Amino acid sequence: MSSVLIGQIVNVHGIKGEVKIYPYTDDLENLSKKLKNIFLDENMDGECYKTNCRIQKGMLLCKISGVDTIEQAEKLRGKYVYIDERNLDKLEDDNYYVKDLLGLDIIDINTNSLFGKLEYIYNTGANDVYEVITQDNKKVYLPAIKQVIKKVDIKNKKIYVEIMKGLI
Repeated sequence: MSSVLIGQIVNVHGIKGEVKIYPYTDDLENLSKKLKNIFLDENMDGECYKTNCRIQKGMLLCKISGVDTIEQAEKLRGKYVYIDERNLDKLEDDNYYVKDLLGLDIIDINTNSLFGKLEYIYNTGANDVYEVITQDNKKVYLPAIKQVIKKVDIKNKKIYVEIMKGLI
């Protein structure tokens, strides 16, 4: 069994133990319906918690089983939330889970040379931004737009990019 990071508990909500989860997805509607069982441990060695979630202002508000007071909820602040990978939907073409992209080689399509590795993905609202660690160990930020991201090859663990003039 494998786990997938889907968000982080960032705050409490109300006095009856609800928590506010910052989601690492833009498909909140789907996630809120599927988020029935969560783990607060990446290896899923800990307890599996049953949840009841709803969406409010781009966040997930979740009632977690066994967490009934604000004090109990407060202890969960900062914890990462995972689900069993088997609960994920198959995505349409040209859509990827962040977990599948992190660590992929970034290849400059013009020179066919290794540019760096994808370290982190930021969701900015308009489009994602890829944090890439270059060959000379510098951080570069690439917008995840069609003009820059030319091809994603999950099978061969590569993302082909065109570095536009003035981008970096």
